[in-house]
Amino acid sequence: MTTPRTEHLVLPGVLTAEQAAATVRGVLAVQREDGAIPWFRGHHLDPWDHVEAAMALDAAGEHEAAERAYLWLATHQNQDGSWYAAYADGAHDDVTDPGRETNFVAYVAVGVWHHYLSTGDDTFLDRMWPVVYAAIECVLRLQQPGGQIGWKQEDDGTPVTDALLTGCSSVHHALRCALAIAEQREEPQPDWELAVGMLRHAIRRHPERFLDKDRYSMDWYYPVLGGALTGAEAKSRVEDGWDRFVVPGLGVRCVVPNPWVTGGESAELALALWAMGESDRALDILQSIQHLRDPETGLYWTGYVFEDDAIWPRELTTWTAGSLLLAVAALGGHEATCAVFGGELLPRGLDPDCCT
Repeated sequence: MTTPRTEHLVLPGVLTAEQAAATVRGVLAVQREDGAIPWFRGHHLDPWDHVEAAMALDAAGEHEAAERAYLWLATHQNQDGSWYAAYADGAHDDVTDPGRETNFVAYVAVGVWHHYLSTGDDTFLDRMWPVVYAAIECVLRLQQPGGQIGWKQEDDGTPVTDALLTGCSSVHHALRCALAIAEQREEPQPDWELAVGMLRHAIRRHPERFLDKDRYSMDWYYPVLGGALTGAEAKSRVEDGWDRFVVPGLGVRCVVPNPWVTGGESAELALALWAMGESDRALDILQSIQHLRDPETGLYWTGYVFEDDAIWPRELTTWTAGSLLLAVAALGGHEATCAVFGGELLPRGLDPDCCT
């Protein structure tokens, strides 16, 4: 096992160089030989969290391990461009949830673009372009006339047209990364440009087109994290939900009114705050969740029930560690992570704000 690069993963009150290296090694220890990164060994893999962990490995300079994670996706992609929602311990032939969720499928584009920016590997981009193309085309088959994207396809092919704001915000980010890949390859995708513009318009102007999941913190900050809301709109949304979701000194609630803070949501909020230019508040959030760190493995517990002073569930997840490492990498100036989550250099697509 290599020694992870940690110079940009050192953050006061969050990670020392030794702690950062331990966290990266913790993720590597979970990765299977075939490249799959389950939540933890013995649990399942889902494609979105698999990519999140792979991006964290790239941020730490573990490019070979990250590439193996993406090649797992390339090898096991379904014929329609999708992946299943869950695989037992990352075993491709042991599917535990045969649904195909659109935000899970689209997220490969974010990871592939991040890996390319981290490595400059044109051969990798050539290998993964057909994978990304098929995934995006699969997702866009579920886009509705109002711009929102149905949240999944059943195993028998039946589309579920109901849309989730969090999932669509993630897809918005993925579409922009897919367009960046297309631009790099000089293969314009005008249909994708229209699709991302329509989706952004729905997120910004038509909340009624999404299922009501207002109790969940992800629906609060994901339009910002996914780049659909920026500037004054982003700041207004974050301020409106701050007191509702943030528990000072402990982190971010997963869902109100439950007394449960979670590491993944907290780290993602920190990344959204960084993208808004609020690094001080991002640092405060990351410092507040260090009570979730397991010193033995370097990984992080999924969550904490503060009314009971209880770690729950008792699981150390690769995606929680991955989201924290990515937030720290952004604050530390890691170029690829800043480019992917900062959004300034990502294509916007068409902007149909004149539409109804």
